[in-house]
Amino acid sequence: MTSRDDQPQDLLSLAELAATRALTTDELEALNNANYGLDRNLGLRYTTIEPGHVVSELHVASKHLQVVGLVNGGVYAAIAESTGSVASMISAPGKMVVGINNNTDFISAVSSGVIVAEATPIQLGGRTHLWQIECTHRGEVVARTTLRTMVLNK
Repeated sequence: MTSRDDQPQDLLSLAELAATRALTTDELEALNNANYGLDRNLGLRYTTIEPGHVVSELHVASKHLQVVGLVNGGVYAAIAESTGSVASMISAPGKMVVGINNNTDFISAVSSGVIVAEATPIQLGGRTHLWQIECTHRGEVVARTTLRTMVLNK
């Protein structure tokens, strides 16, 4: 089992840097290479990380599909929570954030290709954040998540 203390320090320092400005292509590559846990297992890659805005993408593979060949709903919920949590973390520098509610609506089925998740803030309070994460496939919304995170002192 991996704990927060096992996270590569580069990942944490890049997240702190992203609180002040957009990460460069090289910084995004370093962050993606340092990724671990569920994001790594899913194959989730971050393409844009800047204050108030995070975009990730997932290349659909057989491991993401349920028995009838469609992307499992849990995949959408997971990539939305990961993307929204990164956005929340960079919106609360020096703090820890945890997800406290994830409501994902499934709009359209996907069986292959690339799913893009984009997190935008709805409300950024001192103790909680509320995010909307849209998952798109070929420019069409396929899932929409509302994610609430709690901001904690480390």
